[in-house]
This record gives sequence, C-alpha cells and structure tokens, in this order.
Amino acid sequence: MKYPKGFYSFGRNIGIKDHTLDFSVIYADKVCNSAAVFTRNNFPGAPIIVGREHISNGLLQAIVINSKNANVATGEMGIQNAKDICTTLAKSLGIDPKNVLPSSTGVIGVPLPIEKLLEACKTAKEYLKEGNLEVVAEAIMTTDTRKKISYREIQYGTQTGVIYGIAKGAGMIEPNMATMLSYIMSDFLPESGDLAGILKEVVNVSYNCITIDSDTSTSDTVVLMCSGYAGTIPDSLFIENLKSIAIDLSKKIARDGEGATKLLECTIQEARDESQATKIGKSILNSPLVKTAIYGADPNWGRFVMAIGKVFDEPIPYEQLQIYLGGIAVKGADKVTKDKLAAYLKSEEEIFIQVSLGAGNVSKTFWSCDLTEGYIKENAYYTT
Repeated sequence: MKYPKGFYSFGRNIGIKDHTLDFSVIYADKVCNSAAVFTRNNFPGAPIIVGREHISNGLLQAIVINSKNANVATGEMGIQNAKDICTTLAKSLGIDPKNVLPSSTGVIGVPLPIEKLLEACKTAKEYLKEGNLEVVAEAIMTTDTRKKISYREIQYGTQTGVIYGIAKGAGMIEPNMATMLSYIMSDFLPESGDLAGILKEVVNVSYNCITIDSDTSTSDTVVLMCSGYAGTIPDSLFIENLKSIAIDLSKKIARDGEGATKLLECTIQEARDESQATKIGKSILNSPLVKTAIYGADPNWGRFVMAIGKVFDEPIPYEQLQIYLGGIAVKGADKVTKDKLAAYLKSEEEIFIQVSLGAGNVSKTFWSCDLTEGYIKENAYYTT
C-alpha cells in the first residue's frame, strides 16, 4: 500500500466505550497547506467550532480523532475539552496547538471522558508510525461495517506522489457541505495552491451527493492536507484524482448505509440547472417509499413520480418526464415491464436510476442505499 510522504499515524483503544479502536492521530512532520469543509447543521459539535478556527489560516500539522462520542450539545465544557485536547496533543508532538484539528464522532449529548483523552494525547508521539492510515480508517468507525479507504498513485514527469483518503459514515448522512468524517492526505500540491476552492469543488460532486437517511450530522468534516514533498502538479490533474477518491469514498459510505443491501445510483439528466438536479435527485433518494420498494423488489414506479412531483418549486411537465431503472423505461409500465423491473431489483446489488427532466442540459449523479429492517434495528437501540 502506498502512502503520501511525510505523514504518520496510529489508532488505538483508550476505553471510551468498548474494546474496539476509538482514538487516532494523523501527524505530518511539517506544517501542511490544508483546507476543510464542515457541517452546516445549526448545532455543530465542539470540534467543529474549534476546527473552523484552527483551519482558518489554511495550515495544519495534525488531526486528533475520537469515535464513540461526538462531543456535541456539550456546551462551553465541550468546547474547552476540544481545545484542551489540541493543546495536550500539540505539547506531546512539539507543534503549535493552532495547527491541530480535532474531530469526534459518536453519540450526541454525552460529555467526553476527557481524562482518558488527555492521557492518550500525552503519549501520542510514541505510537506514531509512518503511513499506517488504514488503522485510522478502522479507529474512526462507529456503526460502519467496514473500513473506507481510497488512494491514487500519480506519476507526473519524474515525480511520483500519492493522494490517500479515508472516511467513515453509515447513518445520519445527508451532507450539506461534507460527509460524516473524511481525511485526505497528499504529498502533491496543486500548482495554484487553492486547496479551499478545489476541495469545495470536489465535495460538491461527491460527498454532497450522498444521502442515507436525510439527516445532516452535527459533526460532518472533510479535511485535505498536502505536505508538498512530491512537488506540484497541475490543478486539473490534482482535481481529477481527488475527485475520483472522493466519489469512491462517497459510494463506499452509501453502500455501507445502516442495514443496507443495495447501492443506489441516481443520475438526473436534462435538468435546468444544478439546483434543480440536486433537489430532485435528493428527493428521490430520500424517499422512504422509493427506498423500501427497491429493497423489496417492488416494481412500484409510481413512487418515483411521487418523489419527483413533491418538489413543488421545480414542476416538470409529466409528458416530458422519463424514468429508467437499469435501463428499463418504467413510466406507464405494463405487466411484462413490471416483471422485468422486479427481476432487476431482486437480482442486482447496484441499482441504477436515470431520470430525464427535459428542462435543460445539466446532469448530476447521486448515491444512496435501500431502506431495510436493519436500519430500524440499528437506530431504535443506538444508545441502549
């Protein structure tokens, strides 16, 4: 496995909730050009509040992450805890606390076991290993069933570098600026140095295009850190690879939705503009009726008509609307077509939905998963 140069990390258990990995650090041996995007939820977690301040100058050297507790709705104490974690880790690593970004994920409304976290921060340096990012991918998991990793090795002239991304997320997913948690490290720098602009562009066609349950997390964070050890590459090449990684991670999140059995990919075509495509794409994939029909292989195509039509401010003439599932035209389907559709929904683990609006020339793709009894079981007893 290839890693970007200059990055060290670890994941370990410190007993926040159980015996699985729950604490991790990503450290760069130099201050990195960095960018981040965060949740737009009106009640952001304490780490988001502190993280926004620390990333404001576009520089980072470390990320400290705990799972099993989100440090959300914990008031001033939660904010102070996040700051103390950054200060204590920075002292251990010999870096500026302002160059540390905190992240937390897990249950909301429960105070952090701060003493455990501060003790872990004090000894962080001794656990760091070069690369090792797949362990962090495991340590940030909560209800995830698998690690989410994607990386690209890039050759440019005589230079070889790596962009390496990890993510977590399986529930409370309807991003509006980011996903649950995702961290992307690179030893290449884009020539323009505009990491904030590039990250925003990439997030808009990847993380912001997934939904599992329509709930925007209080902890959504995407961070990009570039060490620059491999030199610079054209923005276009950097964006191409970053976008590929981000879409790959987004699909992994959607596929791993709580209780999910199928990955759904919905492409909206012939939209008037991006806003219209997004509203209608999310309306389809956020519909419990659409998602349960796909789970049950029920060829009830009327649910798609409903989901499109309920976007009241974007009316589409019914005559110009076209809906396809797996290439099967379903609007007005007869029994033979319904049988084909049912067979397709039953046999495939990836369901491709295509909707043509006939309103313009904009296309955009979104990802989600079906809705099953497993989602209810996971969330009905989440804290018990």
